[in-house]
Amino acid sequence: MHPTTLDVSRYICSLDQKARKEGLQFRMGEDFEEYLSITSQIDGKYPTFPPFHPDCSQLEPGRAFWIVGEDKSGRVAHVQALRVLATTNLADHLEALKVFYVAPARQAGPGSSGVCAEPTSRTISGFVAYHGDLWLRSDLRGKGLARTLAGVAFGLAWEKWSPDFIYAVVPFWTIQKGIVEQYGYLHKEALGSVPSLPDRDVEKDNWLIWLTQLELSQLIKRSATEAIKRRLS
Repeated sequence: MHPTTLDVSRYICSLDQKARKEGLQFRMGEDFEEYLSITSQIDGKYPTFPPFHPDCSQLEPGRAFWIVGEDKSGRVAHVQALRVLATTNLADHLEALKVFYVAPARQAGPGSSGVCAEPTSRTISGFVAYHGDLWLRSDLRGKGLARTLAGVAFGLAWEKWSPDFIYAVVPFWTIQKGIVEQYGYLHKEALGSVPSLPDRDVEKDNWLIWLTQLELSQLIKRSATEAIKRRLS
């Protein structure tokens, strides 16, 4: 049985409380012009890539949203974004650069390409949520916030879409340091997405990480139940 709206609310609320204890307050939105104006002014953050650029991708309300975390002074300390894809095959979607552009043939620069060498992406299909642009300010790292930040994204994605899969693409160092496990993703495979976008200075050799709908459902229900037990103890 899938989590109820109350389960999801409890799950998100418990994570929000954890973040507030570390001085982090969340807000969210669907205007990606606003999001880009926020992320482009953050010192030390890598550029926001085309999947969350309104001039590259269709980021309609209801199909994409962003989360911004601010410290007590109102300074941006965290960002991440999600969008939903309707695809018959994630590998084809990645290799055709459709995750980056609405019309790759017209928008992608010369020499652009995509490779997806691992096998699982060819079985990921249906209503698929993409989780990306995750960044946390350096002074808040190492405080156990990774699961909290990803969890808020998971809960909101479930409430909005109940996706068949939720996935992200990450560099190898996040695998080496165990950060992927801290996020709560259960599966990972090398060479999940190897895009080359010379005009945007993007050359990545990424791992694919993901959760199934059932796994995401179980994570939310289990965490909501644990939150109730902590409150009652």
